Amino acid sequence: MGRWMKPEIYPLLAPMAFVVGLCTFQLTRNLFMNPDVRVNKAHRATAVLENREEGEKYAEHGFRQFLRTRPPEVMPAINRFFSDRD
Repeated sequence: MGRWMKPEIYPLLAPMAFVVGLCTFQLTRNLFMNPDVRVNKAHRATAVLENREEGEKYAEHGFRQFLRTRPPEVMPAINRFFSDRD
């Protein structure tokens, strides 16, 4: 690999692989689980979908439900350190 790739490129490989993985995950999730995506010919013929429950299930996934219980802080320890007025 060293012959056709410069050593300066090595640190970029991990972030690029991570981003490509995220894009692949999101595209695959939308293709197979999104109720608005219709790959099947029979489903494409339906003009108006009556699948509110399926849409709610897609939108309210487990990660979103988990984040709803967490406080909206990025770094709670640093926030507590700087907000204490002793």
